[in-house]
Amino acid sequence: MKTSINHLPPVKQHQLGRVVQIILEEFEDAVKGATSSVKKRGRILKIILFGSYARGTFVDEPNTGKGYRSDFDILVVVNNRQFTDFSAYWSKATERVMRDPQISTPVSIIAHSLREVNTELRRGRYFFVDIRRDGIVLYELDDEPLAEPGNVSPEEAWRLASEYYVDRLPGVLSFLDTAKYLAQKRQLRHASFELHQSVEQAYSLILLVKTNYSPASHNVKFLRALAEGQAADLRDVWPENEQRYLSWFNILNAAYVKARYSPHFEITEEALRWLIERGDLLIEAVRSECERHLIASRPVQKTDIV
Repeated sequence: MKTSINHLPPVKQHQLGRVVQIILEEFEDAVKGATSSVKKRGRILKIILFGSYARGTFVDEPNTGKGYRSDFDILVVVNNRQFTDFSAYWSKATERVMRDPQISTPVSIIAHSLREVNTELRRGRYFFVDIRRDGIVLYELDDEPLAEPGNVSPEEAWRLASEYYVDRLPGVLSFLDTAKYLAQKRQLRHASFELHQSVEQAYSLILLVKTNYSPASHNVKFLRALAEGQAADLRDVWPENEQRYLSWFNILNAAYVKARYSPHFEITEEALRWLIERGDLLIEAVRSECERHLIASRPVQKTDIV
């Protein structure tokens, strides 16, 4: 895998160095004082930059009309699946990089064990194959290479994508319909949760269809960054040229937990109405992109040949 980030501007290189430093510090803190033998042996094996910054196709235009800025996509490879638990090991690192004054670029972190990564590579899962091909190693404990990618046939990839689409789309639509119904009943908190689920599942759907993989995450900001990396047209769904739009999206992102459990969760009817409108646009964009992908990637059948 590549190890140089010299294609990036110096300021981005500095920010990535700071991201790596925080990840290492927070993981060390999380396993410090461990009593179990597994936790004592917890190690970060690799930290890999993937996505648009690794490929050199990133967008960094926060001051334009659309205000779009690509994320640093980071894969942390650990030595045991236990250390992939986001809330236990990576939530603090995520919060720190988000607040750090030296890091102005959004950061998305996923964690997998080395065994998981190598298993998915041998299966030929596109998401991990792309990371192995385009990713840049920012840190590694040793230079052990990742597994050689296996081959998934076009027929198998298309079959999986088609099944994901048929299986998941009804749930996406059902969550949105429920959110609309609850909004009409002025049950704003519950409506926010159902809308969050619709948006989360919509982003998960397009990732599954296009890469056969979606991380287990309820963070729609994170899923959005990954999905927009696969389908740039999705960026138009959420305008960021006004602060209130950013604030409303952040409320939606928090709704999975806070709309159910926090007595302090609040959302206005205006904000919820706008978010539901954007949810409609998102689902239509996801549906169109998935169908385009399925049509374009459909293997030629013998019966199609005259």
